[in-house]
Amino acid sequence: MSLLERVYSFHQDILNNRYPNATNLTEQFEVSLATARRDIAYLRDRLLAPLEFDQLKNGFYYTEQGFSLPFTQSPKVFFLLGMIHKLAEEAGLKDLDEVRQLEEKLSTLLSADYQDLKEGLYCEWVEIESINTGIFGKIVDALLNHRAVSLHYTSASSDASVRVVEPQRLCNYQGRWYLLAQCRLRNDLRMFHLARIGEAEVTDEKISRLPNLNETYLQQSFGIFKGSKTYTAEILFTGTAAELVKHQHWHTGQEIEPCDEGIILRLPVSDDREIMMKILQYGGMARVLGPERLKERILQEISAMTSQYT
Repeated sequence: MSLLERVYSFHQDILNNRYPNATNLTEQFEVSLATARRDIAYLRDRLLAPLEFDQLKNGFYYTEQGFSLPFTQSPKVFFLLGMIHKLAEEAGLKDLDEVRQLEEKLSTLLSADYQDLKEGLYCEWVEIESINTGIFGKIVDALLNHRAVSLHYTSASSDASVRVVEPQRLCNYQGRWYLLAQCRLRNDLRMFHLARIGEAEVTDEKISRLPNLNETYLQQSFGIFKGSKTYTAEILFTGTAAELVKHQHWHTGQEIEPCDEGIILRLPVSDDREIMMKILQYGGMARVLGPERLKERILQEISAMTSQYT
């Protein structure tokens, strides 16, 4: 048990008028008497608890009513921890042992209000993917320990391969987990969809992280299909789409210009696939103004969709 857990338990015993002492701590948590005394001193000197010892009852009590530990009553702390719990659920991480262990500790360290707040929060991400917690854990270990990883990977076109990669970033994008890594098979940076990794083994080989990846690679263009900017998309949004998009953040390099019809969104693009899906989701309330290549791709897709219903 940690110092925080012991201090919290001691604090609760005082609030329940049990008059705890150092011996109680040693028996409950199987620590030495010296450790128990340091815990009590920490509560008194560092957390400024108004502690006094009652000789008759052979235990401690508070001389002031209403004393609380700083980490037990803050609504902002409750809110933050509740959000962490909900985000873990929505990011597909709720089955990780580490997340379950954290939840168990929070339930013992915080007051019952934490459970109430957690139940009062609701988060929903669309198209959340379940992850293989074993593979996820290995990827995290490789990142933290700067190790190369051997992957059994199946691409979107069902091509299977075994490759050694050098992990650089673990990315969550639109509810899906990706690994950005230097791929030795392709001799280039690649984004690997974790759901398509069948096996992963961390090697003993030490690797180096590439510097400034966020600025030089991840933030260059819109979408998960990363790469250097090839063009700037210019899209007119009208009606309710304009009202929605003007409050959204699609990319750090985006520009939004109000116009008579609605708004014009401009942003850097490397790959057409995702920007096309975003445009098509708004139907007739989104119109590509440029470039011509994107207009043509949208027209081709609309034509292909129309053929499915004629």
